[in-house]
Amino acid sequence: MDADLDTLATELYVTTDDLLKAHPEECPLRPLVGLAPQISDAELITLAVMQALLGHTNETRWLRYAHTHLHAMFPYIPRQSGYNKRLRALVGTVAWLIRALASQTSVYDDDVLLVDSTPIECARSRETVHRSDLAGWAQYGYCASHSRYFWGLRLHMIATVHGLPIAFAITGAKADERTVVLELLQTDQSLAGRARSILIGDKNYFGHQFETDLADHDIELLRPARKGEKPRPGARFFKPLRQTIESIFDTFKGQLDLERHQGRTPAGVLIRILQRILALTAAIWHNDRTGQPIRRSLTAYDH
Repeated sequence: MDADLDTLATELYVTTDDLLKAHPEECPLRPLVGLAPQISDAELITLAVMQALLGHTNETRWLRYAHTHLHAMFPYIPRQSGYNKRLRALVGTVAWLIRALASQTSVYDDDVLLVDSTPIECARSRETVHRSDLAGWAQYGYCASHSRYFWGLRLHMIATVHGLPIAFAITGAKADERTVVLELLQTDQSLAGRARSILIGDKNYFGHQFETDLADHDIELLRPARKGEKPRPGARFFKPLRQTIESIFDTFKGQLDLERHQGRTPAGVLIRILQRILALTAAIWHNDRTGQPIRRSLTAYDH
């Protein structure tokens, strides 16, 4: 099996179609009587993943490109309004599919996990902030890594050292990172029932009670010592593994255009973020199946 975009798209479509047929409860509800969709959910999801991998941030231009170059793969390609509406209805399906594909990889059960969050800017001008439909979810926050304030959301992620997303959450910019991690441990099935794991984070993941709560979930926290603290064990692992989680977010932002999502509504922003998480998961899933040496590499799929 080759590592190229056509092969990935074919494998993703077949697997997604089989998964959705086996789990119809994960599909959007549709009336029993009426017109049947001309493009299936599996085809639409595959089309959305290809959009993310090829770096098309504008849906109208993407569909024009698809009509010209992908008609042989997709006999029916919807217009922008239909594509937009169908994708937003698939938010829950895409979130479920991310976990389903991740669980099929050989690195899903790794016992060393990385945790961090990254900002997702949604607006810059004050007028846009006041008029945005995202107000109330999006917030003003500060990004210490880039020394800047921003208005938007945060993507919190727990991933393997290979970059495979295991659990994630999208919150306002001011959400406490420790609280989000604990909520993920309580609610995300991807983290349930795992053997003892090591969770590596930065200095923001601190606190005696926080570490106690993690220990209750059979998780050991490794992080750098904060100012005034005694040296903590595992310090030699932090620098290379911290670079790993930063490079995962760099893949999202540099190759998958996470901050160029162009979403204007909560549903629009949410599906565009999930679309990119699914694209990375699908690439790692396919690279793992084809025995590629670097599982997170997108080089074979971005042209």
